[in-house]
Amino acid sequence: GTVAERCKFEAYLCYSLMLTGFVYPVVVYSIWSSSGFLTAFNNDPAFGCGMHDFAGSGVVHMTGGVTALIAAKILGPRIGRFYDADGNELPEPHSFPPHSVSLQVLGTFILWVGWYGFNPGSTLAIASKTSGDVAALCAVTTTIAAATGSCSAMFTDMILYRRQTGETEYDITMCMNGALAGLVAITAGCSVVEPWAAFVIGLVAGWTYIFWSNLLVKLKIDDAVDAIPVHLGNGIWGCIAVGLFAEPARTEAAFGDHGHYGWFYMWGQGSGDGKLLLAQICGVLWILSWVAVIMTPYFHLLNVLGLFRVDALEEEVGLDISHHKGAAYDLSGPTEGELEKYELNKSGRKVEVPLEEVA
Repeated sequence: GTVAERCKFEAYLCYSLMLTGFVYPVVVYSIWSSSGFLTAFNNDPAFGCGMHDFAGSGVVHMTGGVTALIAAKILGPRIGRFYDADGNELPEPHSFPPHSVSLQVLGTFILWVGWYGFNPGSTLAIASKTSGDVAALCAVTTTIAAATGSCSAMFTDMILYRRQTGETEYDITMCMNGALAGLVAITAGCSVVEPWAAFVIGLVAGWTYIFWSNLLVKLKIDDAVDAIPVHLGNGIWGCIAVGLFAEPARTEAAFGDHGHYGWFYMWGQGSGDGKLLLAQICGVLWILSWVAVIMTPYFHLLNVLGLFRVDALEEEVGLDISHHKGAAYDLSGPTEGELEKYELNKSGRKVEVPLEEVA
């Protein structure tokens, strides 16, 4: 999504193969395998607890988000986003209107419903009361974080816009991406945080999304669908949030009793133990480093070989036409001749009623 409207189809195939065949499996193995160096699922985990990423804020979303950031930087922005066709910088970044906000909303809700398979489904089985409780908690925290992130992003954006312009407007795109931001942020800790903490995580997720979205614009990195703020920004926040909010009893139910919990809970117990938080930070740094080291030269190679970006004319025409044998939307409308013929036909059907009869 990040590189939409200017990336070659061949590049999609190449980097999807590289990402899913080599980069992502290494991240999965290191964190979710019982023999991974950051795993929480063996008898001697790193830092005594391992990294806790229940459904993949880091493993899944950060991996994709880092990849998207590198790809967008190397590929460059769409023509007309930050620079005109001659390469001159625009006074203000240009926003491209969406084809259909209704379809955007529908897609957001499809993703939201899918997350109930993604997060509660990561319990893998409901074979006991404990595993049933874990799955149920995942569903509750997922719902709360998504709803809170949606409201947080939309209303914060409204307040910021009103302070700048004096006008009050509610951006549906902020509402939708805020919901996705909350979903990504809760994915790591959905099984170990209390419902009230899910609210806090979703609240911060909305702010995190806005911060990253504005940062990309300042850096002139063109993300067509704001996937980087959603998946990278909130993937990081979701992993860190576990190190802060993991509740002891719920952590024991999902990961076992290792004695290291969210820093706020440890601090409340009079302990300064931050090992879980340290494990989460190390996991974030590991994912950032591994994906960057592999995918940066890979995208540069695609670019050098001419496999990455379409030419300017194909981009202007649109990839639906230049790559996929026709536009996705028929926006042509009737011709002037057809409209004129219709108007004449319509006027001929009018019945003139004498004024005397009307009286």
